[in-house]
Amino acid sequence: MRKLSLLVIALLMLTVVPAFAQEATPEAALPTLAELVVASSTAETPEFTLLLTAVQAADPAVLEALSSPDSDLTVFAPTDAAFLALQEAIGEEAFAEVLADPEMLTSILLYHVMGDGAAKSEDLIAGLSMVGGTVSAPTLQGQAVDVVLTEEGGITVDGANVVTADIEASNGIVHVIDAVILPETRTIAEIVVESAADAEAPQFATLLAAVQAADPAVLELLSDAEASVTVFAPTDEAFAAVGEETLTAVLADQALLTSILQYHVVPSIVRPFSVLQDMDMMTAAMGEDGLSLDSALEGQPLNIKVGMGEEGLTITVNEANVIVTDVDAANGVIHVIDAVLLPPQ
Repeated sequence: MRKLSLLVIALLMLTVVPAFAQEATPEAALPTLAELVVASSTAETPEFTLLLTAVQAADPAVLEALSSPDSDLTVFAPTDAAFLALQEAIGEEAFAEVLADPEMLTSILLYHVMGDGAAKSEDLIAGLSMVGGTVSAPTLQGQAVDVVLTEEGGITVDGANVVTADIEASNGIVHVIDAVILPETRTIAEIVVESAADAEAPQFATLLAAVQAADPAVLELLSDAEASVTVFAPTDEAFAAVGEETLTAVLADQALLTSILQYHVVPSIVRPFSVLQDMDMMTAAMGEDGLSLDSALEGQPLNIKVGMGEEGLTITVNEANVIVTDVDAANGVIHVIDAVLLPPQ
C-alpha cells in the first residue's frame, strides 16, 4: 500500500476540518514533555519508569528536546509493560546492551518522536480516513513510522497500539503506545537480498542479480551503512517487462548495467514529505515539467511528478509509477517502482 505523508493530511484538512478549540488549561500552565515523563514515573501507578531511564541514558539532546519550551513534538511513549515485552523478546542480556549503548538508545527514542508539530488523535483519525488509512510520518531519528487507522477506529504506529491518546504538554503531545517500536538497522543491500530470498513473495530477485553483475562500486554503495541514498527499486515484473532478450544482453554488459543502476539512485534521501514540505520543490513536482533530481549517473537527472488521483497521492519517476514509498533502511530509503528507468541515449 502506498504510504502518504502527514503533510498531505494537513493540507487536505485545512479545507475540510475546522480548527479544534484549545483546552481550558493555559498552555503555559501545562508541564513539558520531559516533566510529564518524570511525573508519570513517580506517580502512585508509574507508567514511564523505563522510558525515563532510557531518556536519561541516551544522548542529552533527547532530554533537551523534550524539555525545550520551543519544541512542538508528537511523542509516542511506550509503557513500562512495552519495555518489559521488548526485554522478553530480545533477552535480558541484549536489552541491557541497548540501555548501555547511548547511540542505539538515542536512535530508538528519536524514532518515537515526530517533529512536525503536535498531532492530536482526532486530527490523525480524520486525516487517515481521507487518504486510505495509512500515512508515513517522519521522525526525529530520520526514518519514518507507519501510522495506520484500524478497522475499529483506533491508531497503530508501526504496529504498536495507541492505548491512551492526547496527553497534552506545553511543548507537544503524548500518545501512549503498548510496544517499543524499532528503526530499521538493515542496509539497502541487505533489504534487497532478503526480499529476493523471500520464499513466499520474492520481489527483487532480478534487481539483486543486476547489482551483483554490475561494477562492485554499486553494491559497496548500497551496503555502506554511512551512506544516505534514495533507491527507486524496480520489481521483478518491471524487469520482466523489458523483455528476456534485452534483459540478458544488459546483464552481460557491465558498463551499461552499472549506468542503468546508477540512474535509479539519488545521492541523498528524498521522500514525498520532503518534496511537499518545500514550497519550491512541491510547486515544481506538481507542475507540468516536474521536479528534476540529480541521479548518481552524472549528468542524467530524474524527473519527479506528484499529483492527486482518485486513490490519493500519485508519484511518478520519469514514466514509472511509484507503487510503494518510504521503505526505510539504515543508509537511506527505497521507493518501489513498476518500470525500469533507462538513461537517455
